[in-house]
Amino acid sequence: MSIPPYTRALVIMPAWNEAESVGNTVREVLALSETYDVLVVNDGSQDNTAAVAREAGAVVLDLPFNLGVGGAMRAGFKYAKRNGYDAVIQVDADGQHDPKEISRVLAALADADIAIGARFAERGTYKVTGPRRWAMVLLAKVISGLAHTRLTDVTSGFKAANRRGIDQFIDHYPAEYLGDTIDSLVVAIRSGCVITQVPVEMRARQGGTPSHNPLKSAIYLGRSVFALLFALTRRRSQIQTPSPQLESA
Repeated sequence: MSIPPYTRALVIMPAWNEAESVGNTVREVLALSETYDVLVVNDGSQDNTAAVAREAGAVVLDLPFNLGVGGAMRAGFKYAKRNGYDAVIQVDADGQHDPKEISRVLAALADADIAIGARFAERGTYKVTGPRRWAMVLLAKVISGLAHTRLTDVTSGFKAANRRGIDQFIDHYPAEYLGDTIDSLVVAIRSGCVITQVPVEMRARQGGTPSHNPLKSAIYLGRSVFALLFALTRRRSQIQTPSPQLESA
């Protein structure tokens, strides 16, 4: 059995009006053979998301109003650093990220600062079509070039980070839609973080209603290109913690 590249790992679960699914997702994580702490960041929910998450066994961080996924995750990263965690992973409260894949994504931190659970890497049946797919392919090609490694799913929220990655995301993790994925990855790469991906299987939402439709897909395409161009103008972060590759050199 391989030794995990961390001592304490925190599962950060941003949640906005996810009372229907968050309880089951938390219980699935806590039932795994591996030991993870679970932090649900209640992002200004108007339902009983916080109560359901606490009852399921999670620590809950209540935000006074909705900040979006980026703002919720940034709060989670700060919590992780203040409480001494050396690895974190984002898991969506709606159940799309299969908790059984958590250990696979975290294990990739042995050789990287940030590991992406990739939906389009020859595993699983997750599919996206139309403008959303075009945007994802374009973004993946550009960011793969920046990272000098093949990445197929740079918009995935199923991401893990080590201490260096946590520091990077605390320094720069935008709250804007798409900025929390595209912008943060580009700045992390330009700041010297090592990025990798792990093929994962995704599931259907366990609750709630998907927000995709043709109009929103077209808007997604435009915002994706804008987010990428904007990210390339961002300043580099000054992160002092060495990356795993530098430590082993």
